[in-house]
Amino acid sequence: MREIKGFTTIEEMEADAARLKEIACELCAETWEDRKTSQQPQCKFGEEGICCRICSMGPCRVTPKAPRGICGADAHAIAGRHYLRMAAAGSAAHSDHGREIAHVLHKASRDGSYQVKDEGRLLALAAEWGVETVDRDIYDVAHEVADIGLMEYGKPFGTLKFLERATEERQKLWAAEGIAPRAIDREVATSLHMTNMGNTSDAEVLVRQSLRVGMADGWGGSMMGTEFTDILFGTPTARTTQGNLGVLEADQVNIIVHGHDPAFSEMVVVAAETKEMIDYAKSKGAAGINIAGLCCTANEATMRHGVRMAGNFLQQENAMLTGAVEMICVDVQCIFPALSRLADCFHTKFVTTSPICRIPGSIYVEFKTETAFEQARGLVEMAIDNYENRKRDKVFIPTHTQDAVVGYPCDQIIRELDGVTNSHLEDRGSYRPAIDAIRSGVLRGAVAMVGCNNPKVRPDYSHIQIMKELMENDILVVASGCAAQAATKAGLLRLDAKELCGDGLKRVCTLVGIPPVLHMGACVDISRMMLLVTGIAKDWGVDVTRLPIVGCAPEWMSEKAVAIANYVVATGIDTYLGIEPQVKGSTQMMELITEGTRKITGAGYIINKDPHALVESIIAGIEKKRGLLGI
Repeated sequence: MREIKGFTTIEEMEADAARLKEIACELCAETWEDRKTSQQPQCKFGEEGICCRICSMGPCRVTPKAPRGICGADAHAIAGRHYLRMAAAGSAAHSDHGREIAHVLHKASRDGSYQVKDEGRLLALAAEWGVETVDRDIYDVAHEVADIGLMEYGKPFGTLKFLERATEERQKLWAAEGIAPRAIDREVATSLHMTNMGNTSDAEVLVRQSLRVGMADGWGGSMMGTEFTDILFGTPTARTTQGNLGVLEADQVNIIVHGHDPAFSEMVVVAAETKEMIDYAKSKGAAGINIAGLCCTANEATMRHGVRMAGNFLQQENAMLTGAVEMICVDVQCIFPALSRLADCFHTKFVTTSPICRIPGSIYVEFKTETAFEQARGLVEMAIDNYENRKRDKVFIPTHTQDAVVGYPCDQIIRELDGVTNSHLEDRGSYRPAIDAIRSGVLRGAVAMVGCNNPKVRPDYSHIQIMKELMENDILVVASGCAAQAATKAGLLRLDAKELCGDGLKRVCTLVGIPPVLHMGACVDISRMMLLVTGIAKDWGVDVTRLPIVGCAPEWMSEKAVAIANYVVATGIDTYLGIEPQVKGSTQMMELITEGTRKITGAGYIINKDPHALVESIIAGIEKKRGLLGI
């Protein structure tokens, strides 16, 4: 594998983490590594998905001597119910995020905290949904669009509107197979009802509902969250930023925004950028205010403001361990409850802002749409006042940072392609230049890298190694969530990362002026990836499942990832996993998620815990698809 000076290695990242772990030990503060050790050995029954506690007759666990629970459910029923419940919980989390953004859009106004930033995006969606726009105030249009969006959560009849964006083949398949999602909340409720004691015990039926509730996320709540966020805060465009813990500043007030809901972080960023707050910080002896992000809130803020990314999921404690953070403000999802206890060891203020995420020991300030800016201003002021409490002799900020180019939604990718199609005007506004590169073999295909960090494996290693090996084999990578931040930390979002690529991908990156890993946003923005692949399929004239494009989540850990994997597979995209789903106690469930779904949607999971072997499988899968296309 090619290694070029200037790119941060995984070993260098681990050395920084080791020093921060030493600081934790000096303070007798525990971290996720300590808690992982104390959990060993982890429960084998839970790991295999064959422990059931959904009624009070149990808990029941399946063994060779006791192959059925008290009600008679076998391993296949128990593992299938657990799997569907994970998919439903993940869909609920992402969709509730989308619902919150819909409510913010419904309350947007010219003189309020939130305004419409991308009118073109709003008008396009209004036209798609049949909303009248002529001679109407833009906020009247916005409120009607929000109303329609909110009805997608609970409408009594029909299926989700966004399904009509898919290829005709997909729409027909979803209808024929009975997996087209209805109202978002109905699919979540149906999933929980099906898995309640005394209901479905047929593993195949449970997997089918997993596909359906997953699509309620990807083609429902997540897609709506992305669309409405773009309308409110602007559709991202390519911009430069930096990543890793080295973005923290020794002489500035450091505020970290963490979580997934951009409505909250947007206001904190806006408040911190005001002259009043900057002047106040300087009056307290700071050189300024430095906003940095963790997890998907970082992805949202960096795409629209260039806010630098301190790190991903497993770096949240490390950020506090630097001793340089005045405040960590969180919204929802992927937040360690341990942060409140760790904050007691430092001057850091730990602030929670959502009734969805209440953590004992935190400072709770419930964000309200009507007063969002004033509340954000109050939090920034609190952080500034805390600057003088920093123990400067206890500060350790790692030096490693990497430049990154971020912000490649579908619109931006098409704009980049248009920049190289001057001699072929008929190709403008389409994905045909990318298709031509794949057909000719200059690009072998593309991989969507998504997912979290997971303590079960070496953090970030699989993400980074897999991406590098794919790049060497002329396979373009699009990334979101914690996977995108892993790429950022390694320098793979730099334009000169093309030097790590094979000749074909290097030529494409040079011609188009893009990095070999395209940052598409937060985990809800995997819905953008579905539209990207759908757009390519439509321009190519084939169904999605035939494209040499696959998904990969080598370090996934969240229930949201189960929902995502199901809607990616339902869309017809093979999905490669580096962590086994918790169903392996059922041979039937393992067969269903790897091969059985292929009979329904044309795609399934390929699972391998060895990242190098997983890459080999990805390349083989892409080459097989190329062969079937005759290219």
